Order: sequence, then C-alpha cells, then structure tokens
Amino acid sequence: MINYTNFKILNIMEKIVFDVDFLKSRWLTFWWKYLPYNSDLSDRAKEMRKNLTLSERKLWKLYLQDFNKRWENKVTILRQKIIDNYIVDFYIPKYNLVIEIDWDSHNDRVEYDLERTKILESYWLNEIRFSNFKVKNNFSNICKKLDKILKNNT
Repeated sequence: MINYTNFKILNIMEKIVFDVDFLKSRWLTFWWKYLPYNSDLSDRAKEMRKNLTLSERKLWKLYLQDFNKRWENKVTILRQKIIDNYIVDFYIPKYNLVIEIDWDSHNDRVEYDLERTKILESYWLNEIRFSNFKVKNNFSNICKKLDKILKNNT
C-alpha cells in the first residue's frame, strides 16, 4: 500500500529541486537587500564613493552611468557596495555581478582575492576583474566585454 503522505512529500521535494533555478532568479532579484553587511565599513564605503579612483570614475562615468539609457532597462548599479566584510567596486544586483578594478597592489594579495571571490560566490554572485592598466588603456574592449556578459544574462 502506498503511503500518500510520503508521496506528497516526495512530490514537493521534486518540485523544489526543479524550481531551484526559478527560485534563484526570483530571489536574487532582491538578494542585494539581504546580503550580509558589516556596518563598520559604512564610513569607509561612503568615503570611497566620494573619492573614486581614476579607473573607477572612468568606468562609472563613461559606461555604467549610461547603462540604463543604452539598454532601455532599469537596472540598479551600486558603487562601493558592502558585501559581508568587503567593499566591492560595483555591484549590479539584477545580474548578480560584481565588477572589480584591481590595482597593482592586488598582485601581492592573490590569496586574499581568492578567498574574497569564494565568499562572494557563496552568495551566488559572479565576479569579474579588470586591471587598472586595462581600464586606462583598453577601455573600449572592456565595455564590449561587459556588454557581452550583460547581454547573455538578460
């Protein structure tokens, strides 16, 4: 004899397994509001927002700020967003994307960056990194690469 209670539970479990991608996409749309947040970094993040580096300012002013006009799509783009114990350069919640611009000093911090990437990925975030040099000297290719990534995620 079939135990219908167990059958219902299995049916529900199957539904949950099949709906994980759907749930991820819906949940992640609002996920940025619920990401872990170290409030001790608030003052530092505000200061960093006011004093963007030249490469960050270039990416913000020449590409990200006009993103909504180019794509005719309302997308929130956050600068110097606190996630867990880190401040990321740019965060686009709709695409679960973190954009980082690395200075030469990051060459000495490879292990730190790998650990940070693991933590960000544990929140279902994708991270893309560009070197400061590439932003300054190869900006058009960076914009094309970002366009391609964001187009594939729509």
